[in-house]
Parts: sequence; structure tokens; C-alpha cells
Amino acid sequence: MKRTLLTLGLALSLVAVIRAADEGFRPLFNGKDTAGWHLRNPAGHNSWKVEGGVLKNTVNQGEHGTDLVTDGKFWNFTVKYEYMVPDDSNSGFYLRGRHELQILGDFAKGTNAINGNGSIYNFKAPDKFVSKPGGEWQTVEATMIGNKITVVQNGVKIHDNVECKKATGSEIDNKIDEPGPIFLQGDHGTVWFRNIRIKELK
Repeated sequence: MKRTLLTLGLALSLVAVIRAADEGFRPLFNGKDTAGWHLRNPAGHNSWKVEGGVLKNTVNQGEHGTDLVTDGKFWNFTVKYEYMVPDDSNSGFYLRGRHELQILGDFAKGTNAINGNGSIYNFKAPDKFVSKPGGEWQTVEATMIGNKITVVQNGVKIHDNVECKKATGSEIDNKIDEPGPIFLQGDHGTVWFRNIRIKELK
């Protein structure tokens, strides 16, 4: 009986910790449809769909999809999300629509790079190589305050207060001193997302 109560107590404590960690976050993706998002290029090929609480972008070889952009714009924030990408597939998660956190199925390479998975694309390589094999979910927590970016990927801090005063490519615009949307790159390859949440900061 005491062991059961102890186990129950530990479980409740864990739930409390998780709830505390998520306090102030709100979903950007509701798990049902793409409400709150729009296609960057409405005339492009919409390769996005929602299945089983997962936002899926499926791009066959030789095809191009289009990017998916939040209706809302953000300045200082922390965003959390999970993604899964096949080996060799290519995507990106853009902070304010201008600063790309690279998503790349590069596990087989085994080394970090300025344009590799987890990089601030073509600006700074991750401090450590933490990529997972294709087909496994990966987690990211990214914070942007002013022009400084901190990223924890798969439980490891890979960027620590990195100052980035320029757009990194394929950006919405070059207005880096203004709020901007989150956008998911759908043009280059297959990628899945889930549990996208944001907390706006002062």
C-alpha cells in the first residue's frame, strides 16, 4: 500500500512539473486542422494535411510544396515543438519568419555543420551534434529575445544566446526589428510536426 501511494505521489509530482513547465504556453497547432495558419504562396502546391494530431508535409522527389505561416506575429517568445524528418529530407522552422532553425535528416553524417540539422541556417552550427535517425521524433525549445537566440534540441543546449542580426535565407522579409510569424518550410521535403506551442515573453 505504501509503495502504491509512493508511486502515485511520484506520478502526480511529475504531472505537476510538466504543467509548471508548460505554464503560459498556448498551442499554435490545434492537432485538428490548420486554423491560425495560411499558405505563404496560395497558388503553390499545398502538401500539408493533418492526421492523428500530426501536421504532415509530404513532398515526393522532384516536387515542391509551399511554406505554412502563422497568422499571428511575435516578438520575444519561447516556442516548443516536435518534428520528425526522414533521412536526407530538408525543412526548416523560422523564428519571426526570418531566422531558420534548420531541419535536416543528416543523422548518418554524424557531425554538426553550419547548414546541418539544428543550425541557425548558414549562420551558426549547433554546438553539439544531437540529431536523431530518420523516423524518430525530435524536440526543440527555442527562445528569441531581441536578436538573441537560444535553442535546446533533444534535451541539449545547442545555441546559447546567439546574436543574429540578419535574416538567414528564404525569409518572409528583412524587417528584423519587427515582430514576425512562425513559418514551417514545406518547399524542400517531407517533414512532420506536432505539439507546437508558444509563450510570449516581455
